[in-house]
Order: sequence, then structure tokens, then C-alpha cells
Amino acid sequence: MAFAKVPESILTKDEYDTSIGKLRFFDGLPDEDTIQKVYDNLDRSRAMHAFLDMIPMASIEAMRAGFAGIGCDACHKVILFGDLMDSHSLFLTGNTDTVYVASILNLGEDGPTVIDVPGGAGPGTVNDAYFRFVCDMGKPGPDKGAGGKYLIVPPGYDGQVPEGYFVFHSPTYTNFVVNRGFLKDGKPDFSAALWRDGLKIYPLAKASNPPKMEFMNVSGKSMNTIHSNDFNFFHEVNDVIQREPIDFLDPELRGNLAAIGIKKGHAFNPNERMKANLTEGKLYGEESEWSQIFVGGYQWLVDDGTGGRHMDGRTRFFYQATLNTPAMVLKLVGVGSQYAAIYRDANHRYLDGAKCYSLTLPPNVPAKDFWSVVVYDAQTRSMLQTEQVAPGRNSVRHPDMQANSDGSMTLWFAPKAPAGKAANWIQTTPGKTWFLYLRLYGPGESWFDKSWKPGELQEESSTGGY
Repeated sequence: MAFAKVPESILTKDEYDTSIGKLRFFDGLPDEDTIQKVYDNLDRSRAMHAFLDMIPMASIEAMRAGFAGIGCDACHKVILFGDLMDSHSLFLTGNTDTVYVASILNLGEDGPTVIDVPGGAGPGTVNDAYFRFVCDMGKPGPDKGAGGKYLIVPPGYDGQVPEGYFVFHSPTYTNFVVNRGFLKDGKPDFSAALWRDGLKIYPLAKASNPPKMEFMNVSGKSMNTIHSNDFNFFHEVNDVIQREPIDFLDPELRGNLAAIGIKKGHAFNPNERMKANLTEGKLYGEESEWSQIFVGGYQWLVDDGTGGRHMDGRTRFFYQATLNTPAMVLKLVGVGSQYAAIYRDANHRYLDGAKCYSLTLPPNVPAKDFWSVVVYDAQTRSMLQTEQVAPGRNSVRHPDMQANSDGSMTLWFAPKAPAGKAANWIQTTPGKTWFLYLRLYGPGESWFDKSWKPGELQEESSTGGY
């Protein structure tokens, strides 16, 4: 009987030399050592992908836990940076320029929840438990800055939705609400009072007798809202999986989590071998985090979605930042905000906290409301902690900044202020690397058509007295 000739290309060889060692087979079947090596490698690979995929979710969970840890454990209990944020707290790339007010919604417990935003509010946003966009409020939202009542509806809700609300459906129970108020005369007082007097958050079921708002001023207070970078990261992810509806993630993402032992309705109890592989897989992922923000828009799409999702772009963003809204990406001239980040100097070297750098912003910065520059610690991705607890400069908050004769503005970054440059100086720390964000509020046309561009960070060999 004549059998078909078996092509060599479909056969498994007896031995392979690989990056995980020598793999041995007998007639296509692996020996015990090979089986162990391959499964260990699969565990590490899946752990790496879980770390990269789940950073947005772990970040929201860390935010929720951080809020609850200081007593903000209900929707009407909110944190307020009434005297602005500074480097005492650990928030991913927060700013020193706007008056933040924020709350965590628990739609699973409260049901549909009302957010009553006062008129005159700055940009606000609601994100779900995976940091996906739910809605904007304030100027970029449907109320257009006039104020209004928003109703955030939980997944699976089939009850009646009353009229008179801007209604948005969230795919998750946990939602992060944050609003920003602008400075007036360089001070936060106006916006802090706007939030205290005007913001209301309460369950729809309690609309006839809503709980009294509780504002916790956390300016100058220490708190952590950053996800873990060790094995605890996977516990953070597991906590969310257990809390949220099963279909808030697609089956492929859930399948990868299940492969490393994270499944809804099951305890997460990895053995020592799996713990070691998960930890190593996390470290592999950590090596490739830093890059530009919003690659592919607020949905991180490749070629407008035809090329799928830009997974690395999304991971890098949520490793260093929070808040997802089209208002931070789309071309909204005079409305919303735009961002640029820089991590290296003009010679493509990382920024050294022991050195002195200059950054020149050309004349006519395209920002109707204001612009700001804030410096961050590359390790914590939070504000760099120095004697200058608000490590930034703001065109409204710091009117004493000195412009150049042509209208441009040069900022200085060094451990000590260069001679005569104190008004334009942001302090850095020897032994620490750093990066910065440039923010434009009410961005102008010249930002979008790229006719205005910020200068490069220049290392200064001589600073006239530094």
C-alpha cells in the first residue's frame, strides 16, 4: 500500500535549541523536562500579556482603593483638591493647575446615579472600571458648560429612566468621576467654592432626599492611587473580575486571565511555581512602557480601527496617566485640552535630575484658557517630590514668569535656580530621572495645524551662575 509522503516541514524534530533551553521530543512527543519548560514559558508569556492588558483596570482599582482608604467610600463622599494638587499625593501625572474634584461610583450597590454638575464647570469625565470613556461633562460635555444633571446607568438595568437627564450607560459597576475647575485670578478659591456649593452626586433612588455631600480637601495630604508593580498587581485584577459583570471584558481577555488562575467565581490561589512565573512575566512587561501618549486616539486604534487596537499605546498611556476622554484628543478648538509629553533631551538622552535644562515655548502659546508645564518622577509617574511641592509653571498661576524679548518663554529645570531665573524655574533632584507634560487648556488652531510647536529640552553647560 502506498502512503502519501510526509513533508519534513510538518514534522517535529527530535531536538530544538531555544531561548528557554533545549527542547527534546520522541516521535513528536515532548519529554517531561520539555513539558515543564514550555508550560513555564506559557505562564510567563500569559502573565506578561495580562500585565500589559490589565494596567487600565488595575489603575482604576488602585484609585478606588485609595479613595476608600481615606474614607471616600460612597458616591457622595468626594475628594477635593481645594488648594490644588501637589507632590504629597501619588496620582499618575496629576496637575498643579486645576481644582480637581473626584468620586467613585458603585452602580452595583446604588443603581443609576445622578451627577449634578454646576454651570461654569471646567472639563469633567466619567470612565468605567477599565478606564473606558463613558461621557464628558462641563464644557466638552452635552451641557456645554451650562451645567446639568447626568444619569449614569449600570449594566443590565431595565428600569425606567426619567426625563430631564443626560443619560449614559456604563458597562461596569465601578466608575471614576472627575471634574476640573479653572483658577480665577491665579487662585483656586472660586472653583473650590463652585464644587462645594454646586456639585451633587447621589443615587437616583434617593433623589427625593439625597445624602449630604461630603467634601474631603486632600491638598497637601498623602495618599496613593497607583497600581502595584509586584505580584499584588494580579490580586488587584482579580478583585475587579470578582466584582464586575462577567461580560465587561471580551472572552479573549478573560481567557488569558483564566489561564493564569483569575476566573470569576473562583478563588485566586496560585501555587509557588505560578507565583514565580507571574512575577517574572510582569517584569518583562515593565521594560517596554515609556513612550508618547494617546497613540491612535482615545480608543487606541491602528488605521482608524482597520488595523485593530494599538495595545502597546494603550498600555503605555495607562501606565503613566489616568482619565480617558475624546476631549483630550479630538480637535476641539478653544474647548477641552491637549497634551504633549517629553522624556528625553535634544540629544535623545534621558533627563537627569542633577543637570540643568532649558525649554523654550515660542510666542503665542495656543491656549485660550491657560497653559502649564508639570514635572513628574519617572518611577512613580507622580509629581516629582522636591522642596518645590508644586513642580510646575502655569501661565495664570505664575504671572511673575519672565518672557523673552520676542515673547517666547524659557523654562529652567535644575536642582537649584540658575542665576536670575527663579521665576521660570522648576526644581529637579540629583539621582532622579524625570519627564514633563505640557498642557494646553482651550487649545488653539495653531496647535492642531502644527504651526506652533514647543522647543526641545536643551542640556545647558553654562547657566550664568548656576
